[in-house]
Amino acid sequence: CSIIAKEILNGQHVVCVRAEDINMSGSLYRAKLKYANFRRKHTNSNPSHGPFHQRAPSKILWRTVRGMVPHKTPRGAAALDRLKCFEGMPHPYDRKKRMVIPQALKVLRLRPERRFCKLGDLSKEFGWKHQDLIKRLEDQRKVKSEAFHKKKVAATRARQVAMKSVKVSAEDQKVLEAAGFA
Repeated sequence: CSIIAKEILNGQHVVCVRAEDINMSGSLYRAKLKYANFRRKHTNSNPSHGPFHQRAPSKILWRTVRGMVPHKTPRGAAALDRLKCFEGMPHPYDRKKRMVIPQALKVLRLRPERRFCKLGDLSKEFGWKHQDLIKRLEDQRKVKSEAFHKKKVAATRARQVAMKSVKVSAEDQKVLEAAGFA
């Protein structure tokens, strides 16, 4: 989260997808205790005045990043506008190239014997109702994505074979070299 906060403060647009699969250090039991403690905090005279305790993983992530950004200043508010969080992978982003944050990988951050939990499981415990729906949609997307990847790999391999087997005449070779395609 701190890496995302730093990036958006530096002017980078960040879209976080599959928020439900974010790993948190510590057991699910510990995370539930901490979130239950947070949920207890509300305005005594009228709880609907806040603080608000979102249940969806994307909203929990957004709120966590908000805590790392000076969100009451124009600079911080503009930074938060550059952040989008989603459960699953909605339409425009399922076709785009994605990146992982290497510094945030579990294998680099947590020792193998340490406990961890997923944000989606914590959300489900506190009343998020869409875990099954998101899982179903993600399974469908992964099937399509795998088919696309196989097709792309086959096309790349066919292109490489064609490039090796092609015979170019001497004059065409000179034209290609002049254009920088040698």
